[in-house]
Order: sequence, then structure tokens, then C-alpha cells
Amino acid sequence: MKDNDAVLGNIVRATNMLRDCPEFSLLIPEVRVNLVYALPDPESPRDVAAIEGRITAVRGVPHASGMPEFGASDHMARLIIQVKESQPEIRAGINFKCDDKIIGVVKAYCAEKGFSFGDIDRTAEPAEVAGTDGSSMPWKIAQLIHRFGAVPRLFYEGDGWGKEPLFVAIGRSAVEVADIATDIARRFARTF
Repeated sequence: MKDNDAVLGNIVRATNMLRDCPEFSLLIPEVRVNLVYALPDPESPRDVAAIEGRITAVRGVPHASGMPEFGASDHMARLIIQVKESQPEIRAGINFKCDDKIIGVVKAYCAEKGFSFGDIDRTAEPAEVAGTDGSSMPWKIAQLIHRFGAVPRLFYEGDGWGKEPLFVAIGRSAVEVADIATDIARRFARTF
């Protein structure tokens, strides 16, 4: 129970960081933002906490649609579980908007911070993987590991049929990935 409370508390702190950064609303994609943080040894999405209903923008300010709950995310939860198989220190992730301008900001950020950067070409995804619900995650993570030696701290998924391009930042805690996302958001806002 202690681990559960620590994870939920960390998600609340991270969500507050996002709320207190109005610039982050510029990075909220159409599919909204998932912020996830896993228990130390997650076996299923039920072992990963996320914001119920995701994070959206209300009047230009990031806003959590619900409370943090275990099992509230499927896609990002499966991503973190898959990453932990090769990088056990990674327990958290956040997704955000991706376009050419944001890619430039994130590349510069990664170069400055010494973070790895990568991308997934969704057009190369095999039809049998793309057509089966839930089977793309192992393929995506394997592609990143094959191309970059490990899953990069920041990577994006490019265009795919019916898929919105998205960035993902991964880290050790929800607060850590929220800090990355808000730093990038502030840098991005300065480009206007």
C-alpha cells in the first residue's frame, strides 16, 4: 500500500506542475495527454497509475480531467511496462504534441541536457502488428532499441494511418517527466 500512495502522490505533484505551466497547453495533442507512473514491478496496466480521463486544456491552462487511478491508462501503461523490461529504472512517461517546430525544440533540449532522442516510423509498422489491437507496443519498443541501443528519453511516433504524431518522454518518476515536459513547453512558447 505504501508504494501505491507514493505513486499516486507523485502523480498529483506532477499534475500540479503541468497545471502551473500554462505554456504546456501548447503541447496538448488532440488525443490529450497521458501521464503515467508505475509501481516498481508492474505486470499489467492495473499496476500503473494515470490521470483518469487524461489531461486537457481549459481556458488555456492544463487541467486534469479526473483523479489519478491505477489502471486509468492502457496505451501509455503498456509502453512503460514494455520499456521496463530492458530499462528497469524507467517507471514513468508522458505524451505530448509533435510537429516539425516541436521536434526542433526537443532536439535542441536533448542536446543541451545530454538526453537521447529518437523516432519511430509508423509507416514501417507491419500490417499484422498495426491491425491487431495492443500488438504495436512490443514492435515500437523493439524498433527503438534496435535503432538506438535503448529506448531514448524523448522520442516521437511519426505519422501513421489514423495516428496522431506524438512525443513521449520517459523517466524515473512522474515529477521527472513533468519537469521535462514543462521545460520543453516553456522553450517552445518562446519560439512564437
